[in-house]
Amino acid sequence: MDSANTSYQSWLESFAAAHGAMAGSVHVQRGEDLELVASLNLPPPVVAAVRHVPRGKGMAGLAQVRKAPVQTCNLQEDDTGRIKPGAKAVAGRAAVALPVFDAAGEVLAVVGLAFQEEGEIPAEREQALMVSAAKLPSRAV
Repeated sequence: MDSANTSYQSWLESFAAAHGAMAGSVHVQRGEDLELVASLNLPPPVVAAVRHVPRGKGMAGLAQVRKAPVQTCNLQEDDTGRIKPGAKAVAGRAAVALPVFDAAGEVLAVVGLAFQEEGEIPAEREQALMVSAAKLPSRAV
């Protein structure tokens, strides 16, 4: 693992713990698509499925394109088509993909979190997560 990925991994572990998440991911934008650079408690098949996320696909890709958080109340039971089939192997329920922006408002990365509890993440909590995710180390991006 290179130093940037180590930095992302350390940040993700702290970020997830601070917000009570049981799993998480950091994808950085590479060209038009997203590349996984850190993961927490994702089963190997999920890591393989989300290592490369095409623009607009899955929760991370939708957050990238919409430039807004994308969430689900239950990863296992979501039937909206926003959840990649492999992601349903994550043991979490409620989940959110949070875009991280540069100074010009372009997406640099997408941070994903999954929680044990089921249900919609309230707008206030989602906003607090966005503010916190914006602290993703820029030196790692």
